[in-house]
Amino acid sequence: MSTLDDWTTDAAVALGLPADTMTQALRDELLDLTRDVAHGVARPGGPLSTYLVGLAVGAGMSPADAIGRLSALAAARAGQTDQPVDGATGGPE
Repeated sequence: MSTLDDWTTDAAVALGLPADTMTQALRDELLDLTRDVAHGVARPGGPLSTYLVGLAVGAGMSPADAIGRLSALAAARAGQTDQPVDGATGGPE
């Protein structure tokens, strides 16, 4: 087992979750989302986005749906860097 796998297992248990809460596929999807937001939107947005995914999942959304929505939003934002600010359309601020 890798240090990262050990950490996610220990962290899950410390939070009162099953040890196998974080699958390798889910871990990879979250890391991809974090990278995409950090590089395409703003670096601090990466970990904050994964926190928001956790809140959405806790509220009943599937992890795949939550990650998919934020991945699409990050991709859209990254493509809008030269667009004027428009809060109604989700443009950059």
